[in-house]
Amino acid sequence: MAKKKVIDLDTYNELDAWAISLHEMYRALIRAGFRSDIAMGLIVDKDIYPDWILPSLPNRIDNIPYDDEDDD
Repeated sequence: MAKKKVIDLDTYNELDAWAISLHEMYRALIRAGFRSDIAMGLIVDKDIYPDWILPSLPNRIDNIPYDDEDDD
């Protein structure tokens, strides 16, 4: 029986994770029946990505209450 390869997640940086996600998305689109040129076009367009892949950044600056340290 073949041994499974163990992946050390500490060796991947953010760029590696980005590249792996692009590759996996391309492979998923091909498995879903898309032609390779259409799959590549979909990967390039970031507007089609679901929110759980590229979540929008919250506007935390406006939502943080200002704490006035000078009590008059």
